[in-house]
Amino acid sequence: MVDDVRQQNTKTLRYIYRFRYEDHREKEFVIELDEQTLELLPDPSPQLPEWTKLKYSQCENCPLSDDVTHCPVAVNIARVVNAFREDVSYETTVVTVETPQRTYMKETTLQKGLSSIIGIYMVTSNCPIMDKLRPMSRFHLPFATPVETFFRSISSYLTAQYLLMRKGEEPDWSLTKLVEIYKAINVVNRGMSQRLLNASEKDANVNALVILHSFGDGISYFIESGLDELEPMFSVFLSSPDGKSRRSSETPHSKNTSS
Repeated sequence: MVDDVRQQNTKTLRYIYRFRYEDHREKEFVIELDEQTLELLPDPSPQLPEWTKLKYSQCENCPLSDDVTHCPVAVNIARVVNAFREDVSYETTVVTVETPQRTYMKETTLQKGLSSIIGIYMVTSNCPIMDKLRPMSRFHLPFATPVETFFRSISSYLTAQYLLMRKGEEPDWSLTKLVEIYKAINVVNRGMSQRLLNASEKDANVNALVILHSFGDGISYFIESGLDELEPMFSVFLSSPDGKSRRSSETPHSKNTSS
């Protein structure tokens, strides 16, 4: 009853995913988030599978206490996982995603469409580790490339650091803690992979999570090397007022002429 009243008084952000198979079958999922907190507003789930219990293949770094009976991520992806448990990852589907601002549509493999929807469920489910990526769900980009995902992730993190600075806290401009966040997320992905492996007969669900895991693996390399490739895009900020590169305009150390 309390949850019903809460949802009635909550402004929601809605994403609708539709998967259409080549044989014209369709599957639809409606994701509703609290517009302010971006917390997932869960569907009633009277029966939860065994694999959603917290102690079932619990993530090695899970910070939840023993009084939590079910993994929040597993609970919220259960309906999606069950719907695709008998599907193969490479099956062709047309995926349509309706957002409040626009509609996306792409013919792609099932695993890629699934990685997009599972990703948004995972970061909005009140998992203390996955929640660090929750702000990205406000600007959800279906079918994002790795570079797009890295850029959005870093931009989101740097925005958080600026807000911390405004509150007098010490920001992490070096992105060191962002790498640590993704290392922790990769541990969660491994734990969830085991759950999905046991919950699925075919590989679509598991391979969708493998795609998400690859993003986490790549963030460190992108920060170390990939950002250099993007630097020319920001030349307008990196140039001195006379149009020269700030790096190139630096004067070399003067020679010591006193000797």
